[in-house]
Amino acid sequence: MQARDRLNFWLVIVALSCAGFFCQQAFALSVTFINPGRSDEAYWVAAGRAVVAAADDLGIHHEQFFAERDHLRVLEIARSIAARPKEQRPDYVMLTNDKLTLVAAVHILSPAGIKTFGAFSGLQDTERAEFGGPRTGFPLLIGTLEPRSIDAGYLTASSLIAQGLRMNLQGPDGKLHLISVAGDRSTPTSLYRNLGLRRALAEHPEVVLDQQVFGDWRRDKAAEQTAWLLRRHPDARLIWSASDQMTFGAMDALEKQGLQPGRDVLLSGINTSTEAMQAVISGRLAALAGGHFMAGAWAMVMIYDYEHGHDFADEGIELNKTMFTLFDKPATAERFLKRFGTGAIPVDFKHASKVLNPARKYYDFDFDRLLK
Repeated sequence: MQARDRLNFWLVIVALSCAGFFCQQAFALSVTFINPGRSDEAYWVAAGRAVVAAADDLGIHHEQFFAERDHLRVLEIARSIAARPKEQRPDYVMLTNDKLTLVAAVHILSPAGIKTFGAFSGLQDTERAEFGGPRTGFPLLIGTLEPRSIDAGYLTASSLIAQGLRMNLQGPDGKLHLISVAGDRSTPTSLYRNLGLRRALAEHPEVVLDQQVFGDWRRDKAAEQTAWLLRRHPDARLIWSASDQMTFGAMDALEKQGLQPGRDVLLSGINTSTEAMQAVISGRLAALAGGHFMAGAWAMVMIYDYEHGHDFADEGIELNKTMFTLFDKPATAERFLKRFGTGAIPVDFKHASKVLNPARKYYDFDFDRLLK
């Protein structure tokens, strides 16, 4: 073969390889995640990082936008995606129902032919009754996946109460007094965490819920609320919070009043930030539940399977799965930090796929398994 022929031969090979590469990219599954959290918020950063890790493992083209806790921005992002030229639109958009934005976002994306998936928080009963569910009222909303948030509220409240009784923190009336800093009044996640708290309280008539407030997931607001709650309810020795950031706000208020978290007042929280894990280890935080930051990553697995012919409807279209682990002992928190504390996601998501593992009959999204 002469030099020119060899050159032409290799040029053809390169051209074919590039064409194959671009065809592969063009036909790759693509998913966009509209992250409702702030881009500097530990929980939502971790959740987004897990989504990226799952997408990378499964060969999914992905992009992510942070709404910065602004529910109107969620809808603005959805409109911008729907307005793209057809060839630049993603196959799927992953949404949450924070501040009840899911229905509105689906209405924006569906006319553009974009399929959607609800992760972290799904439809409320009132929304389902009015509009219908996934694939019926919303044909392009293929399904939802929620962490069983009632577990988080129940696990943390039960542990908090047990420790309070063990330490004899009852008030002069012989009752154990608790105050609650909940999330918000509309997000399903917040509502179900509160139900978990109420379930634990129903099992302990010796515990009194003095008052519940809504901290809107903010540390500063929770600190302000806790300060006047403690003045109003001086016998309160337990503080249950719906997130770790609000727990830290409550701690700030306690310390300003000269009270020591973990000794004078016991606190619980939800989420798995490094700061929260360190507070469990130091004894400042009595109970913590987490692991649900993986919900978006598991949703990626379900979207991948659906796209490749294995419909998760065999388990249900609106799934509510166990994802929470209780951290109320230093050893468990230390184990979490050892595996996840660097920000890495040490999980091979291909093992979770039913398409890639035909013998798998059920999705296993229990976080405790990942720790062990």
